[in-house]
Amino acid sequence: MRLLLSILVIGLLGLKVSALLGIGRTQSVAVSGRLICNGQPAANVKLKLYEKETTFDVKMAEGKTDSNGQFRLSGKKTEITTIDPKLNIYHKCNYNGLCYKKIGITIPDNYVSSGANPQKTYDIGTLNLANQYTGQTTDCIN
Repeated sequence: MRLLLSILVIGLLGLKVSALLGIGRTQSVAVSGRLICNGQPAANVKLKLYEKETTFDVKMAEGKTDSNGQFRLSGKKTEITTIDPKLNIYHKCNYNGLCYKKIGITIPDNYVSSGANPQKTYDIGTLNLANQYTGQTTDCIN
């Protein structure tokens, strides 16, 4: 058990050190879509593109929807293994609380490109923020 734990810790540290030293390959991802709230464009909704990590996620890009509720974000990261990108959407559609509703969308591996420029874009389509989504949470620190 102790040996297994030691191997796990060394492996995780090795991945972090390799990222600091620039070892690995540059990978990129892009995501687009349109957000609405009760049939109307959801303008100025905060979006963040992350790379999921074991401890803390790493932000690759941040933006907001335009006046039509549309957006496109892209980001890149150097990593030994394939990156695990996700899009977080922070909104207040039908919500008057102090914090924000947060929806997380995992981007499939086949939309991760080698190199700094994404070769294809993951389109989430039109998302109605008035709906309830599995895994939706409330987030006060974003």
